Amino acid sequence: MVESEKMTGITRKILVVDDEQNMRIALFEALTRNGHDVSVAENGRMALELMHRSVPDLIITDIKMPEIDGIELLGRIKELYPQVPVVIITGYATVETAVAAMKKGAFDYILKPFSVEVIEETVNRVFAASVPTRTNPAVSEKNYAPNFAERPIIGENPKFLQLMQRARSVAFSKATVLILGESGTGKEIFARFIHQESDRVRGAFVALNCAALPEGLLESELFGHEKGAFTGAIVNKKGKFELADGGTLLLDEIGEIPLHLQAKLLRVLQEEEVDRLGGKSPVKIDVRVVATTNRDLDQAVSNGEFRQDLFYRLNVIPLRLPPLRERQEDIAALADFFIEKYSRLYDRKVKRLAESSRVRFLHYSWPGNVREMENLVERAVLLSSGPFLEPWDFWDDVEPPPEAAALSPADGALSLVEEMNISASTIDIGEQTLKEVERQMILQALHKTDNNRTHAAKILGISVRTLRNKLHEYRNQGILENS
Repeated sequence: MVESEKMTGITRKILVVDDEQNMRIALFEALTRNGHDVSVAENGRMALELMHRSVPDLIITDIKMPEIDGIELLGRIKELYPQVPVVIITGYATVETAVAAMKKGAFDYILKPFSVEVIEETVNRVFAASVPTRTNPAVSEKNYAPNFAERPIIGENPKFLQLMQRARSVAFSKATVLILGESGTGKEIFARFIHQESDRVRGAFVALNCAALPEGLLESELFGHEKGAFTGAIVNKKGKFELADGGTLLLDEIGEIPLHLQAKLLRVLQEEEVDRLGGKSPVKIDVRVVATTNRDLDQAVSNGEFRQDLFYRLNVIPLRLPPLRERQEDIAALADFFIEKYSRLYDRKVKRLAESSRVRFLHYSWPGNVREMENLVERAVLLSSGPFLEPWDFWDDVEPPPEAAALSPADGALSLVEEMNISASTIDIGEQTLKEVERQMILQALHKTDNNRTHAAKILGISVRTLRNKLHEYRNQGILENS
Protein backbone atom coordinates (compact mmCIF):
# COMPACT_ATOMS: atom_id res chain seq x y z
CA MET A 1 0.00 0.00 0.00
CA VAL A 2 1.32 3.47 -0.80
CA GLU A 3 2.61 5.41 2.19
CA SER A 4 -0.05 8.12 2.02
CA GLU A 5 -2.77 5.51 2.38
CA LYS A 6 -1.09 3.92 5.38
CA MET A 7 -1.04 7.29 7.08
CA THR A 8 -4.63 8.24 6.29
CA GLY A 9 -6.13 4.80 6.95
CA ILE A 10 -8.03 4.86 3.64
CA THR A 11 -9.38 1.45 2.66
CA ARG A 12 -9.45 0.77 -1.06
CA LYS A 13 -12.08 -1.52 -2.56
CA ILE A 14 -10.70 -3.88 -5.20
CA LEU A 15 -12.73 -6.27 -7.35
CA VAL A 16 -10.89 -9.31 -8.75
CA VAL A 17 -12.49 -11.02 -11.77
CA ASP A 18 -11.09 -14.38 -12.88
CA ASP A 19 -12.65 -17.72 -13.74
CA GLU A 20 -9.71 -19.61 -12.21
CA GLN A 21 -10.36 -20.25 -8.52
CA ASN A 22 -6.67 -20.53 -7.59
CA MET A 23 -5.94 -17.13 -9.13
CA ARG A 24 -8.89 -15.55 -7.31
CA ILE A 25 -7.67 -16.97 -4.00
CA ALA A 26 -4.06 -15.90 -4.60
CA LEU A 27 -5.02 -12.32 -5.50
CA PHE A 28 -7.52 -12.11 -2.64
CA GLU A 29 -4.90 -13.17 -0.09
CA ALA A 30 -2.16 -10.91 -1.50
CA LEU A 31 -4.31 -7.80 -1.69
CA THR A 32 -6.12 -8.37 1.61
CA ARG A 33 -2.74 -8.71 3.32
CA ASN A 34 -2.01 -5.12 2.26
CA GLY A 35 -5.18 -3.86 3.94
CA HIS A 36 -7.42 -3.62 0.87
CA ASP A 37 -11.10 -4.57 0.92
CA VAL A 38 -11.21 -7.27 -1.76
CA SER A 39 -14.22 -8.84 -3.50
CA VAL A 40 -14.04 -11.57 -6.13
CA ALA A 41 -16.17 -12.57 -9.12
CA GLU A 42 -15.79 -15.68 -11.23
CA ASN A 43 -17.03 -14.09 -14.45
CA GLY A 44 -17.88 -10.76 -16.07
CA ARG A 45 -21.59 -11.00 -15.46
CA MET A 46 -21.10 -11.48 -11.73
CA ALA A 47 -18.64 -8.59 -11.73
CA LEU A 48 -21.20 -6.22 -13.24
CA GLU A 49 -23.80 -7.31 -10.69
CA LEU A 50 -21.39 -6.63 -7.83
CA MET A 51 -20.44 -3.27 -9.32
CA HIS A 52 -23.94 -1.89 -9.57
CA ARG A 53 -24.38 -2.69 -5.87
CA SER A 54 -21.09 -1.13 -4.77
CA VAL A 55 -18.53 0.51 -7.04
CA PRO A 56 -14.92 -0.53 -6.34
CA ASP A 57 -11.86 1.70 -6.53
CA LEU A 58 -10.00 -0.72 -8.81
CA ILE A 59 -10.85 -3.74 -10.95
CA ILE A 60 -8.35 -6.47 -11.81
CA THR A 61 -9.72 -8.77 -14.51
CA ASP A 62 -8.57 -11.72 -16.56
CA ILE A 63 -9.16 -11.63 -20.32
CA LYS A 64 -10.14 -15.18 -21.19
CA MET A 65 -13.46 -15.87 -19.43
CA PRO A 66 -16.78 -17.44 -20.50
CA GLU A 67 -19.80 -15.32 -21.52
CA ILE A 68 -18.22 -11.87 -21.10
CA ASP A 69 -14.47 -11.80 -21.72
CA GLY A 70 -12.13 -9.28 -20.12
CA ILE A 71 -12.00 -6.92 -23.13
CA GLU A 72 -15.81 -6.76 -23.35
CA LEU A 73 -16.03 -6.31 -19.59
CA LEU A 74 -13.49 -3.48 -19.81
CA GLY A 75 -15.64 -1.74 -22.40
CA ARG A 76 -18.79 -2.14 -20.30
CA ILE A 77 -17.00 -0.80 -17.22
CA LYS A 78 -15.73 2.27 -19.07
CA GLU A 79 -19.26 2.99 -20.33
CA LEU A 80 -20.89 2.66 -16.92
CA TYR A 81 -18.10 3.78 -14.57
CA PRO A 82 -15.50 5.69 -16.60
CA GLN A 83 -13.53 6.79 -13.52
CA VAL A 84 -12.79 3.25 -12.29
CA PRO A 85 -9.27 2.06 -13.22
CA VAL A 86 -8.98 -1.43 -14.71
CA VAL A 87 -5.90 -3.67 -14.76
CA ILE A 88 -5.91 -6.54 -17.26
CA ILE A 89 -4.16 -9.85 -16.50
CA THR A 90 -3.80 -12.68 -19.00
CA GLY A 91 -1.91 -15.85 -19.81
CA TYR A 92 -2.80 -15.55 -23.51
CA ALA A 93 -1.00 -12.38 -24.50
CA THR A 94 -0.92 -11.05 -28.04
CA VAL A 95 -0.07 -7.64 -29.42
CA GLU A 96 -3.65 -7.26 -30.63
CA THR A 97 -5.25 -7.89 -27.23
CA ALA A 98 -2.76 -5.60 -25.49
CA VAL A 99 -3.50 -2.79 -27.95
CA ALA A 100 -7.25 -3.39 -27.65
CA ALA A 101 -7.05 -3.28 -23.84
CA MET A 102 -5.08 -0.04 -23.79
CA LYS A 103 -7.32 1.59 -26.41
CA LYS A 104 -10.38 0.78 -24.29
CA GLY A 105 -8.78 2.50 -21.32
CA ALA A 106 -7.01 -0.22 -19.31
CA PHE A 107 -4.59 1.19 -16.76
CA ASP A 108 -2.09 -1.64 -17.25
CA TYR A 109 -1.68 -5.06 -18.84
CA ILE A 110 0.08 -7.85 -16.87
CA LEU A 111 1.20 -11.21 -18.21
CA LYS A 112 0.73 -14.45 -16.26
CA PRO A 113 2.52 -15.86 -14.39
CA PHE A 114 3.50 -12.88 -12.26
CA SER A 115 4.84 -12.46 -8.74
CA VAL A 116 2.98 -10.98 -5.79
CA GLU A 117 5.40 -8.04 -5.93
CA VAL A 118 4.33 -7.24 -9.51
CA ILE A 119 0.63 -7.01 -8.68
CA GLU A 120 1.33 -5.05 -5.47
CA GLU A 121 3.50 -2.56 -7.38
CA THR A 122 0.82 -2.17 -10.05
CA VAL A 123 -1.89 -1.56 -7.46
CA ASN A 124 0.32 1.02 -5.74
CA ARG A 125 0.82 2.83 -9.05
CA VAL A 126 -2.93 2.90 -9.66
CA PHE A 127 -3.65 4.55 -6.32
CA ALA A 128 -0.64 6.86 -6.55
CA ALA A 129 -1.79 8.15 -9.93
CA SER A 130 -4.51 10.35 -8.43
CA VAL A 131 -7.23 8.40 -10.17
CA PRO A 132 -10.56 9.59 -8.70
CA THR A 133 -12.05 7.00 -6.38
CA ARG A 134 -15.07 6.70 -4.13
CA THR A 135 -12.89 7.37 -1.12
CA ASN A 136 -11.44 10.53 -2.63
CA PRO A 137 -13.34 13.42 -1.00
CA ALA A 138 -12.63 15.70 -3.94
CA VAL A 139 -14.91 13.60 -6.11
CA SER A 140 -18.59 13.88 -5.32
CA GLU A 141 -20.72 10.74 -5.34
CA LYS A 142 -22.98 12.27 -7.92
CA ASN A 143 -20.13 13.01 -10.33
CA TYR A 144 -18.51 9.67 -9.72
CA ALA A 145 -21.56 7.56 -10.44
CA PRO A 146 -23.60 9.29 -13.13
CA ASN A 147 -25.06 5.93 -14.14
CA PHE A 148 -26.74 5.07 -10.83
CA ALA A 149 -23.87 3.05 -9.35
CA GLU A 150 -24.93 4.21 -5.91
CA ARG A 151 -28.59 4.70 -5.00
CA PRO A 152 -29.43 8.16 -3.69
CA ILE A 153 -32.03 8.67 -0.99
CA ILE A 154 -35.34 9.33 -2.70
CA GLY A 155 -38.24 10.52 -0.61
CA GLU A 156 -40.87 13.21 -0.14
CA ASN A 157 -42.77 11.49 2.64
CA PRO A 158 -42.93 13.93 5.61
CA LYS A 159 -41.82 11.33 8.15
CA PHE A 160 -38.98 10.25 5.90
CA LEU A 161 -37.84 13.85 5.37
CA GLN A 162 -37.91 14.39 9.13
CA LEU A 163 -35.62 11.38 9.60
CA MET A 164 -33.21 12.74 6.99
CA GLN A 165 -33.08 16.06 8.81
CA ARG A 166 -32.43 14.30 12.11
CA ALA A 167 -29.65 12.29 10.46
CA ARG A 168 -28.04 15.50 9.16
CA SER A 169 -28.25 17.13 12.58
CA VAL A 170 -26.33 14.30 14.28
CA ALA A 171 -23.94 13.50 11.44
CA PHE A 172 -21.13 15.69 12.79
CA SER A 173 -21.30 14.16 16.26
CA LYS A 174 -19.63 10.91 17.27
CA ALA A 175 -22.83 9.55 18.79
CA THR A 176 -23.70 5.98 17.87
CA VAL A 177 -26.71 5.73 15.54
CA LEU A 178 -29.06 2.75 15.54
CA ILE A 179 -31.09 2.48 12.34
CA LEU A 180 -34.18 0.33 12.74
CA GLY A 181 -36.55 -0.89 10.11
CA GLU A 182 -37.89 -3.82 8.15
CA SER A 183 -35.65 -5.65 5.71
CA GLY A 184 -35.25 -3.72 2.47
CA THR A 185 -36.13 -0.26 3.78
CA GLY A 186 -32.71 1.17 2.89
CA LYS A 187 -30.91 1.09 6.23
CA GLU A 188 -27.45 0.81 4.67
CA ILE A 189 -28.22 3.64 2.24
CA PHE A 190 -29.18 5.78 5.23
CA ALA A 191 -25.96 4.85 7.02
CA ARG A 192 -23.93 5.94 3.99
CA PHE A 193 -25.90 9.20 3.94
CA ILE A 194 -24.88 9.90 7.55
CA HIS A 195 -21.24 9.23 6.66
CA GLN A 196 -21.40 11.53 3.62
CA GLU A 197 -22.94 14.32 5.68
CA SER A 198 -20.37 14.01 8.47
CA ASP A 199 -16.89 15.45 8.95
CA ARG A 200 -15.61 11.88 8.53
CA VAL A 201 -16.38 11.82 4.82
CA ARG A 202 -12.62 11.87 4.10
CA GLY A 203 -12.26 8.64 6.05
CA ALA A 204 -13.33 5.15 5.07
CA PHE A 205 -16.87 3.82 5.18
CA VAL A 206 -16.51 0.17 6.20
CA ALA A 207 -19.51 -2.17 6.31
CA LEU A 208 -19.81 -5.59 7.95
CA ASN A 209 -22.87 -7.81 7.73
CA CYS A 210 -22.90 -9.51 11.13
CA ALA A 211 -25.38 -12.14 9.93
CA ALA A 212 -23.33 -13.24 6.92
CA LEU A 213 -20.30 -14.65 8.74
CA PRO A 214 -19.90 -17.74 10.95
CA GLU A 215 -19.21 -17.01 14.61
CA GLY A 216 -15.49 -17.89 14.49
CA LEU A 217 -14.80 -15.70 11.48
CA LEU A 218 -16.93 -12.80 12.74
CA GLU A 219 -14.65 -12.17 15.73
CA SER A 220 -11.56 -12.01 13.49
CA GLU A 221 -13.33 -9.75 10.98
CA LEU A 222 -14.41 -7.33 13.71
CA PHE A 223 -11.29 -7.14 15.82
CA GLY A 224 -8.47 -8.51 13.65
CA HIS A 225 -5.82 -11.04 14.57
CA GLU A 226 -2.08 -11.47 14.93
CA LYS A 227 -0.03 -13.96 12.99
CA GLY A 228 -0.25 -17.37 14.66
CA ALA A 229 -3.34 -16.52 16.71
CA PHE A 230 -5.08 -19.61 15.32
CA THR A 231 -4.62 -22.23 12.63
CA GLY A 232 -4.54 -20.47 9.27
CA ALA A 233 -3.57 -17.06 10.68
CA ILE A 234 -0.39 -16.78 8.61
CA VAL A 235 -0.24 -12.96 8.63
CA ASN A 236 -1.35 -10.06 10.82
CA LYS A 237 -4.79 -8.82 9.86
CA LYS A 238 -6.59 -5.63 10.77
CA GLY A 239 -10.22 -5.96 11.78
CA LYS A 240 -13.06 -3.76 10.55
CA PHE A 241 -12.67 -1.38 13.50
CA GLU A 242 -9.05 -0.64 12.59
CA LEU A 243 -9.87 -0.36 8.88
CA ALA A 244 -12.56 2.21 9.72
CA ASP A 245 -10.23 4.29 11.91
CA GLY A 246 -11.01 7.95 11.23
CA GLY A 247 -14.20 7.03 9.42
CA THR A 248 -17.48 5.19 9.90
CA LEU A 249 -18.15 1.52 10.65
CA LEU A 250 -21.52 0.08 9.72
CA LEU A 251 -22.49 -2.99 11.73
CA ASP A 252 -25.32 -4.37 9.64
CA GLU A 253 -27.78 -6.75 11.36
CA ILE A 254 -26.24 -6.05 14.77
CA GLY A 255 -28.90 -8.20 16.43
CA GLU A 256 -27.25 -11.35 15.06
CA ILE A 257 -23.98 -10.96 17.01
CA PRO A 258 -23.50 -13.84 19.51
CA LEU A 259 -23.72 -12.95 23.22
CA HIS A 260 -20.06 -13.58 24.03
CA LEU A 261 -18.98 -11.20 21.23
CA GLN A 262 -21.47 -8.57 22.41
CA ALA A 263 -19.44 -8.15 25.60
CA LYS A 264 -16.24 -7.59 23.63
CA LEU A 265 -18.01 -5.19 21.28
CA LEU A 266 -19.34 -3.17 24.22
CA ARG A 267 -15.82 -2.81 25.59
CA VAL A 268 -14.53 -1.55 22.23
CA LEU A 269 -17.30 1.06 22.07
CA GLN A 270 -16.66 2.23 25.62
CA GLU A 271 -12.84 2.20 25.66
CA GLU A 272 -12.29 3.15 22.00
CA GLU A 273 -9.60 0.53 21.65
CA VAL A 274 -9.55 -2.93 20.14
CA ASP A 275 -7.76 -6.13 21.11
CA ARG A 276 -6.74 -8.26 18.16
CA LEU A 277 -6.98 -12.02 18.57
CA GLY A 278 -3.55 -13.06 19.82
CA GLY A 279 -2.51 -9.45 20.32
CA LYS A 280 -0.31 -8.31 23.20
CA SER A 281 -1.67 -4.79 23.63
CA PRO A 282 -4.83 -2.87 22.63
CA VAL A 283 -4.90 -0.58 19.59
CA LYS A 284 -6.52 2.87 19.94
CA ILE A 285 -9.19 3.66 17.35
CA ASP A 286 -11.34 6.63 16.37
CA VAL A 287 -14.47 5.19 14.78
CA ARG A 288 -18.06 6.36 14.43
CA VAL A 289 -20.38 3.35 14.66
CA VAL A 290 -23.70 3.06 12.87
CA ALA A 291 -25.67 -0.12 13.55
CA THR A 292 -28.73 -1.47 11.77
CA THR A 293 -31.23 -4.20 12.55
CA ASN A 294 -34.64 -5.44 11.46
CA ARG A 295 -35.10 -7.21 14.81
CA ASP A 296 -37.00 -5.91 17.82
CA LEU A 297 -34.00 -5.41 20.13
CA ASP A 298 -36.24 -4.57 23.11
CA GLN A 299 -37.79 -8.01 22.77
CA ALA A 300 -34.36 -9.58 22.21
CA VAL A 301 -33.18 -8.00 25.48
CA SER A 302 -36.25 -9.38 27.29
CA ASN A 303 -35.54 -12.83 25.84
CA GLY A 304 -31.93 -12.71 27.02
CA GLU A 305 -30.64 -12.77 23.43
CA PHE A 306 -29.12 -9.28 23.46
CA ARG A 307 -27.23 -7.48 26.20
CA GLN A 308 -29.17 -4.60 27.72
CA ASP A 309 -26.03 -2.51 28.32
CA LEU A 310 -24.97 -2.89 24.67
CA PHE A 311 -28.47 -1.97 23.51
CA TYR A 312 -28.35 1.25 25.54
CA ARG A 313 -24.86 2.00 24.18
CA LEU A 314 -26.02 1.57 20.57
CA ASN A 315 -29.39 3.24 20.96
CA VAL A 316 -28.06 6.78 21.52
CA ILE A 317 -29.63 8.13 18.32
CA PRO A 318 -32.40 5.77 17.10
CA LEU A 319 -33.76 6.26 13.59
CA ARG A 320 -36.71 4.06 12.61
CA LEU A 321 -37.21 3.94 8.85
CA PRO A 322 -40.84 3.59 7.74
CA PRO A 323 -41.78 0.66 5.47
CA LEU A 324 -42.49 1.49 1.84
CA ARG A 325 -46.23 0.86 2.27
CA GLU A 326 -46.29 3.93 4.53
CA ARG A 327 -44.48 6.07 1.93
CA GLN A 328 -47.14 6.34 -0.77
CA GLU A 329 -45.70 9.68 -1.94
CA ASP A 330 -42.37 8.03 -2.81
CA ILE A 331 -43.48 4.92 -4.70
CA ALA A 332 -43.75 6.48 -8.16
CA ALA A 333 -40.44 8.34 -7.86
CA LEU A 334 -38.60 5.21 -6.69
CA ALA A 335 -40.11 3.15 -9.50
CA ASP A 336 -39.08 5.72 -12.12
CA PHE A 337 -35.55 5.85 -10.70
CA PHE A 338 -35.10 2.07 -10.84
CA ILE A 339 -36.63 1.85 -14.32
CA GLU A 340 -34.11 4.36 -15.66
CA LYS A 341 -31.24 2.76 -13.75
CA TYR A 342 -31.77 -0.75 -15.09
CA SER A 343 -32.76 0.39 -18.56
CA ARG A 344 -29.38 2.10 -18.82
CA LEU A 345 -27.54 -0.80 -17.22
CA TYR A 346 -28.97 -3.33 -19.68
CA ASP A 347 -29.10 -0.93 -22.64
CA ARG A 348 -32.89 -1.11 -22.92
CA LYS A 349 -35.37 1.52 -23.98
CA VAL A 350 -36.68 3.42 -20.95
CA LYS A 351 -40.36 2.46 -20.66
CA ARG A 352 -43.08 3.87 -18.50
CA LEU A 353 -45.24 1.92 -16.09
CA ALA A 354 -48.53 0.90 -17.61
CA GLU A 355 -51.43 2.51 -15.77
CA SER A 356 -52.48 -0.86 -14.36
CA SER A 357 -48.93 -1.38 -13.03
CA ARG A 358 -48.87 2.06 -11.45
CA VAL A 359 -52.18 1.37 -9.70
CA ARG A 360 -50.91 -1.96 -8.37
CA PHE A 361 -47.65 -0.36 -7.22
CA LEU A 362 -49.65 2.13 -5.13
CA HIS A 363 -51.89 -0.54 -3.59
CA TYR A 364 -49.32 -3.31 -3.15
CA SER A 365 -48.15 -3.95 0.43
CA TRP A 366 -44.41 -4.24 -0.48
CA PRO A 367 -43.40 -6.81 2.16
CA GLY A 368 -39.81 -6.61 0.89
CA ASN A 369 -39.89 -2.80 0.76
CA VAL A 370 -37.56 -0.83 -1.53
CA ARG A 371 -35.29 -3.81 -2.17
CA GLU A 372 -38.26 -5.81 -3.44
CA MET A 373 -39.26 -2.97 -5.75
CA GLU A 374 -35.73 -2.72 -7.14
CA ASN A 375 -35.60 -6.45 -7.85
CA LEU A 376 -39.04 -6.45 -9.48
CA VAL A 377 -38.16 -3.48 -11.70
CA GLU A 378 -34.88 -5.10 -12.78
CA ARG A 379 -36.84 -8.23 -13.72
CA ALA A 380 -39.48 -6.24 -15.62
CA VAL A 381 -36.90 -4.25 -17.59
CA LEU A 382 -35.34 -7.53 -18.73
CA LEU A 383 -38.60 -9.40 -19.47
CA SER A 384 -40.85 -6.71 -20.90
CA SER A 385 -41.59 -7.04 -24.61
CA GLY A 386 -44.39 -4.51 -24.94
CA PRO A 387 -44.31 -0.72 -25.10
CA PHE A 388 -45.01 -0.43 -21.35
CA LEU A 389 -44.08 -2.28 -18.16
CA GLU A 390 -47.19 -4.35 -17.50
CA PRO A 391 -48.18 -6.10 -14.22
CA TRP A 392 -47.25 -9.52 -15.62
CA ASP A 393 -43.71 -8.24 -16.24
CA PHE A 394 -43.36 -7.77 -12.45
CA TRP A 395 -45.44 -10.55 -10.85
CA ASP A 396 -45.80 -14.23 -11.72
CA ASP A 397 -49.32 -14.36 -10.29
CA VAL A 398 -50.59 -11.98 -12.99
CA GLU A 399 -51.37 -13.70 -16.27
CA PRO A 400 -51.21 -11.61 -19.44
CA PRO A 401 -54.58 -11.55 -21.21
CA PRO A 402 -54.87 -13.23 -24.63
CA GLU A 403 -54.74 -9.77 -26.12
CA ALA A 404 -51.91 -8.55 -23.89
CA ALA A 405 -51.52 -5.26 -25.68
CA ALA A 406 -55.17 -4.22 -26.02
CA LEU A 407 -55.51 -0.58 -26.96
CA SER A 408 -57.90 0.69 -24.30
CA PRO A 409 -55.56 2.80 -22.09
CA ALA A 410 -54.63 6.28 -23.15
CA ASP A 411 -50.93 5.50 -22.83
CA GLY A 412 -51.42 2.53 -25.18
CA ALA A 413 -52.81 4.83 -27.84
CA LEU A 414 -49.86 7.18 -27.48
CA SER A 415 -47.43 4.27 -27.69
CA LEU A 416 -48.96 3.10 -30.96
CA VAL A 417 -48.44 6.53 -32.42
CA GLU A 418 -44.74 6.17 -31.59
CA GLU A 419 -44.52 2.59 -32.90
CA MET A 420 -46.08 3.55 -36.25
CA ASN A 421 -44.14 6.80 -36.55
CA ILE A 422 -47.43 8.64 -37.03
CA SER A 423 -47.01 12.38 -36.75
CA ALA A 424 -49.41 14.66 -34.91
CA SER A 425 -50.62 16.03 -38.20
CA THR A 426 -51.51 12.55 -39.49
CA ILE A 427 -54.08 12.01 -36.75
CA ASP A 428 -55.87 15.11 -35.58
CA ILE A 429 -57.17 14.07 -32.17
CA GLY A 430 -59.20 17.22 -31.62
CA GLU A 431 -62.41 16.31 -29.79
CA GLN A 432 -62.13 12.61 -30.64
CA THR A 433 -62.36 9.94 -27.98
CA LEU A 434 -59.56 7.47 -27.42
CA LYS A 435 -61.70 4.81 -29.10
CA GLU A 436 -61.83 6.93 -32.24
CA VAL A 437 -58.09 7.54 -32.16
CA GLU A 438 -57.54 3.82 -31.64
CA ARG A 439 -59.70 3.00 -34.65
CA GLN A 440 -57.83 5.48 -36.85
CA MET A 441 -54.50 3.94 -35.92
CA ILE A 442 -55.75 0.44 -36.69
CA LEU A 443 -57.08 1.51 -40.06
CA GLN A 444 -53.84 3.32 -40.90
CA ALA A 445 -51.81 0.23 -39.95
CA LEU A 446 -53.97 -1.90 -42.26
CA HIS A 447 -53.57 0.65 -45.03
CA LYS A 448 -49.82 0.77 -44.48
CA THR A 449 -49.56 -3.05 -44.80
CA ASP A 450 -52.06 -3.47 -47.68
CA ASN A 451 -54.58 -5.06 -45.28
CA ASN A 452 -52.12 -7.71 -44.11
CA ARG A 453 -53.49 -8.37 -40.63
CA THR A 454 -50.40 -10.18 -39.38
CA HIS A 455 -48.10 -7.30 -40.32
CA ALA A 456 -50.58 -4.70 -39.07
CA ALA A 457 -50.86 -6.44 -35.70
CA LYS A 458 -47.08 -6.52 -35.42
CA ILE A 459 -46.83 -2.78 -36.12
CA LEU A 460 -49.54 -2.07 -33.55
CA GLY A 461 -47.92 -4.32 -30.94
CA ILE A 462 -51.04 -6.46 -30.52
CA SER A 463 -51.99 -10.04 -31.34
CA VAL A 464 -53.73 -10.96 -34.59
CA ARG A 465 -56.64 -12.18 -32.46
CA THR A 466 -57.01 -8.75 -30.86
CA LEU A 467 -56.93 -7.08 -34.27
CA ARG A 468 -59.56 -9.51 -35.60
CA ASN A 469 -61.81 -8.81 -32.60
CA LYS A 470 -61.45 -5.06 -33.10
CA LEU A 471 -62.36 -5.31 -36.78
CA HIS A 472 -65.36 -7.51 -35.90
CA GLU A 473 -66.44 -4.86 -33.38
CA TYR A 474 -66.16 -2.09 -36.01
CA ARG A 475 -68.20 -4.13 -38.53
CA ASN A 476 -70.94 -4.72 -35.94
CA GLN A 477 -71.04 -0.97 -35.33
CA GLY A 478 -71.36 -0.34 -39.05
CA ILE A 479 -68.05 1.54 -39.05
CA LEU A 480 -66.27 -0.95 -41.29
CA GLU A 481 -67.55 -2.82 -44.33
CA ASN A 482 -67.28 -6.61 -44.45
CA SER A 483 -64.17 -7.73 -46.26
